[in-house]
Amino acid sequence: MTTDSTSKDQEIFNKDKLQIITERVDDVPLLIAQMLRMGIPEIIDRHIPRHGNQRDLSWGWTTVIWMAYILTEGDHRKVSMSEYVEEMQNTLLCIAGRPIVALDFSDDRLAHLLKHLSNREYWSKIEDDLNKQSIEVYDLKPETIRCDATTVSADQAITEDGLVQFGHSKDNTKLPQIKLMSAALDPLGMPLASDVVSGEKADDGLYIPLISRVSDSLKKNGLLFSGDCKMSALETRAHLVSSGHHYLCPLPLTGKTADEMKTWINEGISKDQEKILIPVFRENYKGIVVLAAKGYEFSRIQTFQKKAEEITWPERVFVVHSPAHARQQSAGLNIRLTKAKEKLEKLTPLPGRGRRQISDEAELVAAIAKIIKAHNVEDLLEAQFEKQVEQKMKYVGKGRGGVNRETIVVEKVRYQITSVERNQKKIADEKTRFGWKAFVTEVDFDKLSLHDAILSYRNEYRVERIFGRLKSRLNIAPLFVKKDDQIEGMTYLLTLCVRVLTLIEFVVRRSLKEEKTELPDMHPENHKKTTAKPSAEKILKAFSKVNLTIICDMAGNVIMRSLKPLSNLQKQIIQKLGLDSSIYTQLEI
Repeated sequence: MTTDSTSKDQEIFNKDKLQIITERVDDVPLLIAQMLRMGIPEIIDRHIPRHGNQRDLSWGWTTVIWMAYILTEGDHRKVSMSEYVEEMQNTLLCIAGRPIVALDFSDDRLAHLLKHLSNREYWSKIEDDLNKQSIEVYDLKPETIRCDATTVSADQAITEDGLVQFGHSKDNTKLPQIKLMSAALDPLGMPLASDVVSGEKADDGLYIPLISRVSDSLKKNGLLFSGDCKMSALETRAHLVSSGHHYLCPLPLTGKTADEMKTWINEGISKDQEKILIPVFRENYKGIVVLAAKGYEFSRIQTFQKKAEEITWPERVFVVHSPAHARQQSAGLNIRLTKAKEKLEKLTPLPGRGRRQISDEAELVAAIAKIIKAHNVEDLLEAQFEKQVEQKMKYVGKGRGGVNRETIVVEKVRYQITSVERNQKKIADEKTRFGWKAFVTEVDFDKLSLHDAILSYRNEYRVERIFGRLKSRLNIAPLFVKKDDQIEGMTYLLTLCVRVLTLIEFVVRRSLKEEKTELPDMHPENHKKTTAKPSAEKILKAFSKVNLTIICDMAGNVIMRSLKPLSNLQKQIIQKLGLDSSIYTQLEI
């Protein structure tokens, strides 16, 4: 802000002692304006009861300001909020239209908010209203819902029947965990419903409750639910069919499917040799159309007995070969073969100090079999070994030897692996079977072709972006809360933050696509580079170093308020979001 200083103003500025306040505004006004447009404060206040002695600041505004801090700083610790509010008094006053004090964000008050969010009745109603508001305001078209689960490591003590438990984890097997199940609206990847359960629970039983919640929330039939192989349980598929919805998921290579898959692959190889597989093409990141997969399909009848009711429906099975998946499996096999060979060769080191020798053939055969099985290379590696006998003459009895002393011959036996060879023919045969997967759906062909189904499933990563943002941008692990209700409430709060990020990204990208334009200056390493698909993280980063400076006299009277002028890029982003630059300029008034 530029002003002409009068002589009186100049006299004031010449005084030795002035109070200068600087606040890091950054993306806070943008985030709060976005959350207000999503209706988060009103929805929170509608469903979380207000206590008679509660402080004036509503639960909705408490949530919004806390979320703005979490999204900006990536820090969900309750203890950080009091200091943050103290340093943002003027900014928050302008945005909220009332004074915001540290006591509004005390540890106890934030703990009460998390406890309310952990209440399943409150939370499900909050999610329902947010879904309706977002679909209406942003004109979203719910057609495909993607479901998946993740685990979040926690360094809390394990209690019986508690949320934090040990279970299968890809993050940190040494730590206990909680499990988060989410359903995301495609193509946004916006979470529609989330469930927090204890860390030891299997994914299979979590799909039906989540699907039911999404169905009740959206109140729309014919939704396509897509998930990984854990969603393909027959009970889950039967539930979707009986509920008027559809499914698309891969089959796991277990049980009956594992045996049938051998036959399906043989038929696929035969059809490939006859050049009659259906090709699936897609455009890669370079804009080049490439072969993504090829496959065939057949139909079968599925039946599931649900209490006294028998559910029967026709199902389509896609048997698909992916060249990229085949290359990945082939590379994995080569690594396993190399590691297995290295371990086999180390089984029988040359004699020397500290080098254990194997003197029993059965022991060596068992050790070889164990290594081959551990690396899943049965029949693909062949280890040859020989028995080596060292003969040594030894005097009978104690004492020194002599010319006439009786001697015996002592044999020392050891086994030596002489070679480890790959069975190239069997390896080649094995690799011809790589890259095949089976998918199932009951959607009619005229609504979903094999080509479209495979391309649709290729976008399954969109739901995983929820988990990626929780673990990177929002730093959900480790959770800085201990009690179960706090853990659950905090996890739900962070999924609300993901909603905000997702909608910011979606709205900006949609606006750029409609206007057939791109944003400049989103890549600091290359200022000439433009993008039509900026991430939410880069969009928010564009608002870094936006400061509010306030100069006061010793009596606390404001002499001047100055906000760093918005750049053209920042103004463009605000406009693309359907907001007004006044969300920032009001801070100067």
